Amino acid sequence: MRTQFNPNNNPRVIIIQKLYSKFFNDESVLDFPKHRFKKFIKDTVNGTIERNDLILDELNKKLGEDFTFEKLDKILQTILKAATYEFMYRPNLSINIIIKEYLNSSNFFLEDSQTKYLNALLDNLGKKLRSNNA
Repeated sequence: MRTQFNPNNNPRVIIIQKLYSKFFNDESVLDFPKHRFKKFIKDTVNGTIERNDLILDELNKKLGEDFTFEKLDKILQTILKAATYEFMYRPNLSINIIIKEYLNSSNFFLEDSQTKYLNALLDNLGKKLRSNNA
């Protein structure tokens, strides 16, 4: 029997929530409560924040001239930044796992049509980022 999806236990949902609050609310304080993936969550959140400018450069380069990152929904921006961080700095995680985890987490935040768009963006981005670093 499958356990019910609990977003509070999903590390990527927590990452998205922490990053969203940090990027869009300057007063936000980052705290990392006890969680079995605390180190992963903390490293990904802090790494994404620290490398925000580099990540934005990569997103703008890899997604092409017709793509305007700033026009995306804020939650989509946040998910793309976190996933890009993982594509770039977590080479031990496969592209497919990163995409699957962020898509599963995005169901908590996005409509189906946005999730399909996110899937296409992540797939495109993952292939381009990893092919350069291989």
